[in-house]
Amino acid sequence: MNLARAVWQFGEPVHAVTYYAPERREATDRLGLKGGWMSYFACRAAPLGAVEAPVVTSLFFNFAPSMVARSLPDAWTYATPAAVLDARAASMDAALRRVLGDDVVTGKNVERAAQLAEAAVAGCDMTGRPMGAANQAVTPRDEPHLRLWQALTAIREHRGDGHVHCLVDAGLAPSHALVLQAATGRSPEDGLRANRGWSDDDWAAARDALASRGLVDGDGRVTAAGADLRQQIEDGTDRLAAPITSSIGDEGAEELVQLLRPLASAVMDGGAVPAHNNMGVPWPPR
Repeated sequence: MNLARAVWQFGEPVHAVTYYAPERREATDRLGLKGGWMSYFACRAAPLGAVEAPVVTSLFFNFAPSMVARSLPDAWTYATPAAVLDARAASMDAALRRVLGDDVVTGKNVERAAQLAEAAVAGCDMTGRPMGAANQAVTPRDEPHLRLWQALTAIREHRGDGHVHCLVDAGLAPSHALVLQAATGRSPEDGLRANRGWSDDDWAAARDALASRGLVDGDGRVTAAGADLRQQIEDGTDRLAAPITSSIGDEGAEELVQLLRPLASAVMDGGAVPAHNNMGVPWPPR
């Protein structure tokens, strides 16, 4: 497995705890934010500052513009980005302690993983990677598990920036990319449709557009051409993600993967993140 991809494969589950943890919603409720989606958009966008909805729609790529606009910029009238960053860190402290256990989060393996992940992020040129750069610039916390979580967040956002480049280069609009991802089975169709804000008409139009390119058939099943394009996008994403491990080298990246494996297994096997998920991270690993 490509090393940058392996770091994502085993780092993404640890990062993704935030999307399913009740602690995050509780923390942002205390700030006055309204609802789970305002919590999501504010927490993920906070490293960018008090940005407007069109910026987030562009960078996050796969959400319907109307869905983003229901949360931003209103979120910033309830809490500053700095306050949201504090809230998301506090929520991840509680969530990771619950999911992994105090003995693990305070252990030497998490400390070492944090050192490696932070070195990878610090040494990575984030030119052209706005989400990666924004998270690279977040002031680290003192606790090793929070330093690790923030570094993994920067790593996955760096990868996500590259993934968006590949989707755009392939001529896939946001809704088209979601329909193709669902058709390949990488993510559940119901979850993507319910959680990205596209209407039934939007979804049908995207399916028709993909069918006109021969990427799905008349029933929305992926064709050989569609599967090939999706694999090309994954391969391109892996290639663009490679710089994230350059500063720690192959040996450091391999060590980081081995340190992340048991953490990812604890997250996924314990059900803190669904095995079939909207992020498209495969589990069990393959």
